[in-house]
Amino acid sequence: MNGELFDEVPLLETIPMADADVRFMRRFYGPALAAQHMRVLLDEIAWRQETIVLWGQQHLQPRLSAWYGDAGSRYSYSGITLEPHPWTATLLRIKGDIEQVTGHRFNSVLLNLYRNERDGMGWHSDDEAELGPEPVIASLSLGEARIFHFRHRTRKTGKPISLTLIDGSLLVMAGTTQKFWRHAVDKESVSRDARINLTFRHIVPAR
Repeated sequence: MNGELFDEVPLLETIPMADADVRFMRRFYGPALAAQHMRVLLDEIAWRQETIVLWGQQHLQPRLSAWYGDAGSRYSYSGITLEPHPWTATLLRIKGDIEQVTGHRFNSVLLNLYRNERDGMGWHSDDEAELGPEPVIASLSLGEARIFHFRHRTRKTGKPISLTLIDGSLLVMAGTTQKFWRHAVDKESVSRDARINLTFRHIVPAR
């Protein structure tokens, strides 16, 4: 393992949430390595603004995104289907680092680029069929810190929870998290610099 990977003993802290398995590491990458990955990804990733369908209407996503992964790891959500770009060397290094710490294997990653405070992500769950019944999603944050909100689907069990995802932090959602909880990144009214979020996933082959 790269000696610059962590700036503290690697520990995934369990976030107490009913009906969920959520773990968080504030400093998965130290500042220098996080900044290096951020610079490379801004330059080499094939960023684009997707048009999605919500409630029968087409909307431009308020962020840029890209889908990378193994051949055949097609992903569909909100009326769009994404075919994967081949892995880059940087993405493979990051994937290997995360797999080593989490003990899970991933065959794809959805990258989101929040350009400024006007970019965000609405309430949703990552519960598409190709992710399987209890998906493991490892979410790495690079760049500007943003607030990540959780809300239970029933609004009766468990209080809303918010986490500040700082530069170099890692959030892992597993078990029944996607079944019972939604999450979002709100737009903000104060100035924010760019943030890249990488959500590593495992696409289940269609039968």
